[in-house]
Amino acid sequence: MEKKIKNPDWGYLNRFKDENAQIIASCVKEKRIVFFGDSITAGWEIHDQEFFINKNYINRGINGQTTPQMLLRFRPDVIELKPEKVIILAGTNDIAGNTGLTTLEIILGNLISMCELAKVNNIKPVLCSLLPALDYPWRKGIQPAKKIVKLNSMIQHYTAINDILYVDYYSIMVNDQKGLQSIYSEDGVHPNKKGYFIMKSILESKILM
Repeated sequence: MEKKIKNPDWGYLNRFKDENAQIIASCVKEKRIVFFGDSITAGWEIHDQEFFINKNYINRGINGQTTPQMLLRFRPDVIELKPEKVIILAGTNDIAGNTGLTTLEIILGNLISMCELAKVNNIKPVLCSLLPALDYPWRKGIQPAKKIVKLNSMIQHYTAINDILYVDYYSIMVNDQKGLQSIYSEDGVHPNKKGYFIMKSILESKILM
């Protein structure tokens, strides 16, 4: 008996297919910035719509995604859109085990591959720190806090020796227990409006102004 494929589009390559086609078909020349990530990126446009209005920002966040899924869709959702920059925020779902067991080295390797793909296509990569998280509501008890600290350190080291901009959300948003400050989140993982406001202010001070 033929095995049924649970999800034929594992990387969600078709999620933005129509939107991407419209952008590619446009003759408008603009300095685009792609925001590339998971639900934290996807939620930004929901909680702070004004941030994206009348700007050349393209949100390509997909809820629940891990870095191997993002790497799979990097070409259609980033390279083919020909942005000037790509802002990459990813890795927390890997630590949560959303697509299976992995290691911090594998996560970093996927982020490095995205940066290398960006560079060879004349796109400036920007790597962001993972946000702090004391626990995951959908996968309780795996204690991600220390792993997030370690992965952020690995990301920061990579950016420092490869002349890539590193955006540090973690340091400002973390609490004494290495979790996300409650003022910035309702569930300890995803930012609320105040959380996105802080992220926006950090990002604008770095590259958007």
